[in-house]
Amino acid sequence: MSRARAVTGALAFAALAAATSPALAEGDPARGETLFRPCRACHMVGEGAVHRVGPHLNGLVGRAIGAVAGYDFSDDLVEAGVDGLVWDEATLDRFLAGPREYFPGTAMVFRGIRSAEDRAHLVAYLREAGGPADGVAAAADTAAVDPEIAAILQIAGDVAYGEYLSNECTACHRAEGGEDIPTIRGLAPSVFVAGLVAYRNGSREHQVMNMVTRRLGDEEIAALAAYFQSAE
Repeated sequence: MSRARAVTGALAFAALAAATSPALAEGDPARGETLFRPCRACHMVGEGAVHRVGPHLNGLVGRAIGAVAGYDFSDDLVEAGVDGLVWDEATLDRFLAGPREYFPGTAMVFRGIRSAEDRAHLVAYLREAGGPADGVAAAADTAAVDPEIAAILQIAGDVAYGEYLSNECTACHRAEGGEDIPTIRGLAPSVFVAGLVAYRNGSREHQVMNMVTRRLGDEEIAALAAYFQSAE
């Protein structure tokens, strides 16, 4: 299975799971702290957390997948984040149940947690100990990785201009998303800009996206990012 197909399948599965699974159980952070102890061999969370074998987990809940400065994520995780997938309760629950079933390319060596209640406890602890994702910090992390992205994020995007330019995007990216083409409404600018820059410079390949983004300058990308962030 190709990397792109694996990621597409994971994204489609996530959408299906979110639509069909029951509400997640309410977790107990205190119980989650106990469950996190084996995870400390690879991950840190809380004040002073840094990358170890795995990335630090501060600001994990609500953060784009594969988007922390200074850590080399697998291509599957990076592409999922660029495509708009974030670590929320549902995606974390699915990942913790079986990391390599969700993202076959992940380097994480962990079989998963069978108990849905234990997964809920662990997510509750990560939310409490690491705090919510900070949009400004996420943008700064992305900027630290790629100066080209940093320069565009400094531009105050014109929402009205972005709406004018958006017709070419919405011809394929529907508001409700699709199995192969995700929705781009509501994306954080750091995620949106990173995706378009990757297509524009050819580090990600897609015939249509490469063609479209080559025609976009920094001002146009900033405007589109501002518009789609504001679009509901």
